[in-house]
Amino acid sequence: MRSGFIGLGKMGAGMAARLCGAGHELTVFNRSAQRMQSLIGQGARGAENIAAVCDADVVFTMLADDNALKEVALGPDGMLAHLKPGAIHVSCSTVSVALSARLCREHEQRQQGYIAAPVFGRPDAAAAGKLFVVAAGKQNLIDRVQPLFDVMGQRTFIVSDAPEKANLVKLGGNFMIASVIESLGESMALAEKGGVDRHLYLDLLTSTLFNAPVYKNYGAMIADRHFEPAGFAAHLGQKDMRLALAAAEELNVPLPFASVLRDRYLELAAHGGEHLDWSAIGSLAAKDAALIP
Repeated sequence: MRSGFIGLGKMGAGMAARLCGAGHELTVFNRSAQRMQSLIGQGARGAENIAAVCDADVVFTMLADDNALKEVALGPDGMLAHLKPGAIHVSCSTVSVALSARLCREHEQRQQGYIAAPVFGRPDAAAAGKLFVVAAGKQNLIDRVQPLFDVMGQRTFIVSDAPEKANLVKLGGNFMIASVIESLGESMALAEKGGVDRHLYLDLLTSTLFNAPVYKNYGAMIADRHFEPAGFAAHLGQKDMRLALAAAEELNVPLPFASVLRDRYLELAAHGGEHLDWSAIGSLAAKDAALIP
């Protein structure tokens, strides 16, 4: 199966490398052409434009936000204009429910396939093929792409035949991860201000009631106060809380804590921290408690 991949950031580069390593015929495109060089060295073909990467059976996109995906897919020289009938666009980006639904409609009007397949996992998981793929779309399309999902992820969860439902699931999951980060930061600040070593406290938590990777991995970053380089930048966390709130408003579902988290990311950005890993909001409680400047 001829594949294409657009968007070679930290996540996309790892996912595309997995396809290359598995022997798939792959064409890649990125606005910053330098990011294509490593994959070209691994056997991929570099495309000069979106049209060239769309000459494939399936094209993956892994882009930062709605605006980037709109430009690539819906722009005058975008994917909709060049993807051949019967080819499939697989969007792995964390974007709004509304945009995903629109892309589904637009692709169907052109007899093109569309699957939403956002992923859970950080760049190291992408490079190792350990992502969890949340897929939604027509079953026959997912069946065609499943061998590629198997290369990139350790498990695929099919949640609906409506692609936008995968984006709803992804936003809900990211809301939960951000909630864990904030609660870890507040709890650790409380223990530390009371005279308990924060690393010891984290070890206690993650060895007993909270023995899960999300607590261990993000807890270690908060305890070490090590938020660079960012695996997932804080400004993207802010974007995801905003999108979760927009989806909740559309469905009349109150998410009061999502508003708190959005404001925490805004606070971090106001102090110049939007480039840090999104786990950096876990340091705000320590700042509020005068434990760090």
